[in-house]
Amino acid sequence: MLVILAPGQGAQSPGFLEPWLQSPSYADRLRWLSAVAEMDLVHYGTQADADAIRDTSVAQPLLVASALASVAELFDGQPDAAASVGAVSGHSVGELAAAAAAGALTDEQAMVLVRERGKAMAKAAATTPTSMTAVLGGDRDEVLAAIDKHGLTAANDNGPGQIVAAGTVDQLAAFAEAPPERARLAPLSVAGAFHTHHMEPAVDVLAGLAGAVTTHEARTPVISNRDGQVVTDGADVLGRIVSQIGSPVRWDLCMQTMLDLGVTGVLELPPAGTLTGIARRGLKGVATFALKTPDQLDEARAFVAEHGTGPVPSPSSEKVSA
Repeated sequence: MLVILAPGQGAQSPGFLEPWLQSPSYADRLRWLSAVAEMDLVHYGTQADADAIRDTSVAQPLLVASALASVAELFDGQPDAAASVGAVSGHSVGELAAAAAAGALTDEQAMVLVRERGKAMAKAAATTPTSMTAVLGGDRDEVLAAIDKHGLTAANDNGPGQIVAAGTVDQLAAFAEAPPERARLAPLSVAGAFHTHHMEPAVDVLAGLAGAVTTHEARTPVISNRDGQVVTDGADVLGRIVSQIGSPVRWDLCMQTMLDLGVTGVLELPPAGTLTGIARRGLKGVATFALKTPDQLDEARAFVAEHGTGPVPSPSSEKVSA
C-alpha cells in the first residue's frame, strides 16, 4: 500500500523550485496558484533567500503550492495511478495539500485557506516572541517531563527520537540550559510556537473562513495529524485542519496508522526529505521515496506502480489501529 506525504513548514530551502519550473505545465500551475495566493510563488521558489521564505506568510503558501503542482506532474494523464494511492497525509500545513490531493478541497480552496492561515499565524506569532526546538534522542518520558517542566508544549511528536518543543523564547532558553539527558537540541527556523495555545487567534480566523467552504468526500482517505484517524468526510478533514493550528501534531500516531493499514511504500512530495527521513526511523521495513526534482518523475511513477493498491476501505473517521 502506498501513502503520499506532504511536508510542513521548515522543509523549504532557497531555490528548491528552480528545476521544476523547467516544465511548462508546472510553471503554468505555479503561476495560477500564485494568482490565487496573491503572491509571486515563482520568485519565492527560485530567487528569494532563506530569510524571505522563512516568513510564515510566505512559507506556507509556497509549500502547499509546491506539493499541489508536483502531484499534478506525478499523476498527469494517469488517473489509474492516482487512484491506486492508499492514503495521504501532510505534516502541519502539509495537511492542506493532502486534503486537496485527496479531493476533499479544490486546489484553489486550499490556496486561499493557506494564504489566510499563513497571515493569521504570522500575526499571532508577532504578539509574543516564540519559537520551536527539536529534541533529538533521550528517553521519551524524560523528554516530555522536561518540556512540561519548562511550561513548553510538545507541539510535534514525530516518533522515535524526535519531539519538538514550542513556547516563548525565554522558556526555550531555560530549556536549553537544562536539556534532558542524552538529548540534543536543535532550534528550528520557524517564526512562532506553532500548534500551541499561542496560535488560538489564528484558529479563530480560519474557523470563520472554513464555515463558508464547500467540501467534498475525499477520493483518497486522509490520515489526520490530530490522532492518526483515517478520515474521508470533507467537512471533518477541514475541521481537523483548522483546530490543528493550535493543537500538537501527532505524526507518531499517523505513522502507527500507516503501519496498521499495511503500508509498503511512502512517497514524499517536494521539498522532500524531512518526512522520509522520519519514516526511515519510524516505519522500519517500509520503502521510501523523496521526490525532490523532476528528473526523478519516471522513477517515482515506477514506485507508485510498485506500491499502489487503491484507497484503504475504511469508514470516515474510523481509527484503524487496535
